[in-house]
Amino acid sequence: MPIEIKMPALSPTMEEGTLAKWLVKEGDAVKSGDLMAEIETDKATMEFEAVDEGVIGKILIAEGTDNVKVGTVIATLLADGESADAAPAAPPATAPAAAAPKQEPQAAAPAKAAEPVAAQAAAPAASGERLKASPLARRLAAEKGIELSALTGTGPNGRIVKADLDSAKPGAAPAAQATQAAPQAAAAPVAAAKPAAIPDIPHEASKLSNVRKTIARRLTESKQQVPHIYLTVDIRLDPLLKLRAELNHSLETRGVKLSVNDLLIKALAVSLIQVPTCNVMFTPDQLITFSRADISVAVSAPSGLITPVITSADTKSLSAISTEMKDLAGRAREQKLKPEEYTGGTASISNMGMFGIKNFDAVINPPQGMIMAIGAGEKRPYIIDDALGVATVMSATGSFDHRAIDGADGAALMQAFKQLIEHPLGMLA
Repeated sequence: MPIEIKMPALSPTMEEGTLAKWLVKEGDAVKSGDLMAEIETDKATMEFEAVDEGVIGKILIAEGTDNVKVGTVIATLLADGESADAAPAAPPATAPAAAAPKQEPQAAAPAKAAEPVAAQAAAPAASGERLKASPLARRLAAEKGIELSALTGTGPNGRIVKADLDSAKPGAAPAAQATQAAPQAAAAPVAAAKPAAIPDIPHEASKLSNVRKTIARRLTESKQQVPHIYLTVDIRLDPLLKLRAELNHSLETRGVKLSVNDLLIKALAVSLIQVPTCNVMFTPDQLITFSRADISVAVSAPSGLITPVITSADTKSLSAISTEMKDLAGRAREQKLKPEEYTGGTASISNMGMFGIKNFDAVINPPQGMIMAIGAGEKRPYIIDDALGVATVMSATGSFDHRAIDGADGAALMQAFKQLIEHPLGMLA
C-alpha cells in the first residue's frame, strides 16, 4: 500500500499551514532526510523532510494551497514495484484541507478549533514499540496527567505533538474526548465575526499570512482571557551605558559589540531569579514556577512579530547573549527559526526605545506570566544624591498576569530590575 504523506505539525501551535512550494515532483525517488516541500506555518516558513524511502506517487495538494489542516494527506509515497494507480484520489480543489477520510463533527472552543479525529495520523505505538512524542508533548502530558498511549499523533510519522493534547483529558481516549466536547460546544455556539465593510476609498488589499493570523488570534486571547496589571518605573541608564562602553572596548578584539538590549535581557533574567514569584506560568489548576529564566525577545520581522528565546539568560555571559541574539534576530527576519528557538520562554521583553517611544504597555505572551516593555532613554531632570540633576532616564513597564502574580510581587520585580540597571555590576556577579 502507498504511504500517505500528511501535513506535519512543524510548530507546537500549528493547526494548519500553507503548502508554499513542492521541492519534488511525481516520480522522484526520495530517501529519509530529503527535502520535499516548504511549508509556511503560523511562525515561519520551514522545510519538510521525507521520513521514509520511496518514490513520490501522487501530489494531492498543489503548492500555494492555504489552510491545509495538520494531518491532511498531501501526497503519497510508493515502494519499489508499486503503482501510482493504487494511491488515493486527490481531494476536491475547492476544499484541499478536507482530504482526510469521512469525519464526525467536532467541538470548537472559543479560542481554538479542535482537530478532526479522522484527520489524525498513524495509530499509537504498538505494544513494545517506542512511543513517538515531542519533548513538549511529553512534558505537557505529565503535567496534565494524560496517558500518551491513548492519543493518536498528527505530527510527522505519527509523532504526538502539543496540538494532540489540547483537547485531551486525563485518562480519556481521543474518541471519548470528541464525544464529550460536542455537547459543550452545542450549548455555547460562537458566532463568527461579521467582516467590516470596506469603504469606497482607493486601497490595496493583501492576504493575511499565517503568521499575522496567529498574532491576531493569540493577542486577542491574551487580552480577553488574561487579567493584565501594569507597573511602571523610571530608571537611570547612565551607569549601564558606562559599563556597556567599557565592556565593548574590552570585547573589541573578539568582534563582539553589546547593545543596550543585550544588557536589558540579562537584567530581566537575573531579576526573575531574584524574584521567582514572577518567573511563573498559570494553568487552570497549577502554578508553575521556573528555576531558570528563558527570555523571549520581541523581533519585528516582515511577516509580523516573532519572539526568539535566549535560554538560560540568567547564567549566560553578556557576550554569549549578544552573539546569540544577533543570530536569532537575523534568522527571525528571514523566517528561518526552528520551533524550539521561538517557543518555551518564561518571560518576554519588548524594546521600542529605538523608535523614540517613551513608554507603552505590552500584551502578555501566553502562557508566560509577564512581559517587560522598554521605552526610550532620554535626558530628564533626575534627583541624584539628593540634588536635582540631569540624567539619561528610561521608563520600563511590566505587564503581569494577575491570576498568577500579585501586585506586590510585580513591584518587587520592577524594583529588582531597576536596581540591576542602575547598579549593573550586580548582574555580572
